[in-house]
Amino acid sequence: MDINSIKLIAIASIMAIGVIAPAIAIGMIGSKSAEAIGRNPEASSKVQTAMILALAFAEAIAIYALVVSLIIKFV
Repeated sequence: MDINSIKLIAIASIMAIGVIAPAIAIGMIGSKSAEAIGRNPEASSKVQTAMILALAFAEAIAIYALVVSLIIKFV
């Protein structure tokens, strides 16, 4: 195996893990926040604010994975 094929395998594995993990986290955040709003509709604004913040942090992980894979590809 040459260096280019190893780089491609590393890029593919980083992007696979870096996309699957945040997708699972976003799904769990969405389901738990919908459940919390269903139990207590009066607290929907507080739950929604915390949910949006958590979604942003989960999505940042995917962006970091993209940046790392681009660094590996072009360096």
